[in-house]
Amino acid sequence: PPTRGAATPAGLLRGGGARPVTSRRSSQSRSGEQNCRCSNPPPPPPAPDPAAPARRREGPAPSPAATGGGVPEELSPRKNYQKMASEDITKLAESLAKTKVGGGQLSFKGQSLKLNTAEDAEEVIKQIEEFDGLEALRLEGNTVGVEAAKVIAKALEKKSELKRCHWSDMFTGRLRSEIPPALISLGDALIAAGAQLVELDLSDNAFGPDGILAAALKECHRKSSAQGKPLALKIFVAGRNRLENDGATALAEAFGIIGTLEEVHMPQNGINHPGITALAQAFAINPLLKVINLNDNTFTEKGAVAMAETLKALRQIEVINFGDCLVRSKGAVAIADAVKEGLHKLKELNLSFCEIKRDAALTVAEAIEDKTELEKLDLNGNCLGEEVCEQLHEILEGFNMASASTPVPSPPVDVATFLAFPSPEKLLRLGPKCSVLIAQQTDTSDVEKVVATLLRISSVFKDEAPVKTAVHETTDALMKKAFSSATFNSDAFITNLLVHMGLLKSEEKIKTVPSLYGILMTLNHMVQQDYFPKSLAPVLSAFVTKPNRALDSCSFARHMLLQTLHQLRLQK
Repeated sequence: PPTRGAATPAGLLRGGGARPVTSRRSSQSRSGEQNCRCSNPPPPPPAPDPAAPARRREGPAPSPAATGGGVPEELSPRKNYQKMASEDITKLAESLAKTKVGGGQLSFKGQSLKLNTAEDAEEVIKQIEEFDGLEALRLEGNTVGVEAAKVIAKALEKKSELKRCHWSDMFTGRLRSEIPPALISLGDALIAAGAQLVELDLSDNAFGPDGILAAALKECHRKSSAQGKPLALKIFVAGRNRLENDGATALAEAFGIIGTLEEVHMPQNGINHPGITALAQAFAINPLLKVINLNDNTFTEKGAVAMAETLKALRQIEVINFGDCLVRSKGAVAIADAVKEGLHKLKELNLSFCEIKRDAALTVAEAIEDKTELEKLDLNGNCLGEEVCEQLHEILEGFNMASASTPVPSPPVDVATFLAFPSPEKLLRLGPKCSVLIAQQTDTSDVEKVVATLLRISSVFKDEAPVKTAVHETTDALMKKAFSSATFNSDAFITNLLVHMGLLKSEEKIKTVPSLYGILMTLNHMVQQDYFPKSLAPVLSAFVTKPNRALDSCSFARHMLLQTLHQLRLQK
């Protein structure tokens, strides 16, 4: 099952550096204002009914019988099993009695309901069917299986007034193969109902490119247009969903058809420049866009330049969050040019942790000179040095921008976040215990998990001393633990690794790593360590020697590894 954690819609990641370059216009700063959003806040929710019961769920968690986990019949007589199931359904009903209802909204938020079967979902369906004028449905913080999704979808087919679907964090503990069918059922229900959605939140589901509702969005728009009321989606949130390029491209196609978006939040999705470019082209067809949050994806210069061209055409933009997106200096200059040419309503620009160098950072600062609405410029984490920070502060002070006087602390990065979307900065921000933490949280009895973790660690390899050291130390801790285990199969490890490197064919369709440079340089270090089985060296040498395009593109790293293997052979 996919591993996930909570993620805010804005997905703002901010961090240290020699000195923070996070500035606010002093005349407009407001205490307590959220950093991630500068647009007008939504109207406050209706006051809760004092007579309504508390939302806290009483009693123990549902047993396996209620959640579909089951108990082996040889250990539990059928009569006892039925009794357990009955008791658990009663508890589920009691929990649902605490459901929040108000203002056209039905909320099951955070109730930790395990809805596996149609029977599990009976009370949820009843609440939906009996709710007249349903406009918003909150299902976040529960877990919905395929069968339960089908029956919930059936209940939604008659809810034509539905406008807001808060469906984040809805598949905890589910296999990735379960998520697309569940989403298809729910998407078909929206289409059948002819729902005119204005908000769809699918964040924190980690369902990847094969589970996104792009096709459903397009079909919903087609059918609603035929009825004279085209789908007018305004807010789209899908953070930390592993959309990658395929998912982003599919969504871009849907966004281009819809054309009414005002906010898009898609942080931490593993999107590279092809997906970013597709999104940029779609955003250009959504002239009402106010907020673009693509934090923690990988633009590179290509994606940043494409996005900058789109920004020139968007006149309503208020918030740009491209933090931790690797736009680099060329991309930053392109974005600065777009800001300078227009974007007079801009309130926030986040280009933190983007590998921006001195001249580009100064260009960005100079570009905001006439942006009277600007409240925050974030260039944190770009390692500019004290001298450049002083220059930036001088420029900003000249624009009536008050510099932050105290460092902005970096948010903590956990192992799951690093492994989901690896980057050198995240590895370093795990701190001095990163090697121990990753080794502890990796099941070294599982060869595939060890290989996957090793490939993620090596993917952030750089020749810069701090990163190289962190990669080596983390690799050593992981592989020493694995190879020292009596149950770890070294032959299976090298076979699995060669398959993922694209050097050995597999009967299964396995995605290979995009670049071999990091893993080759990491292997060059590994083979010299005492924990590495010497019996694997000849196997590795044989495959790295063979002709291969991917290896040819990393000739230096390949040569280094072969040279080391040759020297080790001579030392025998």
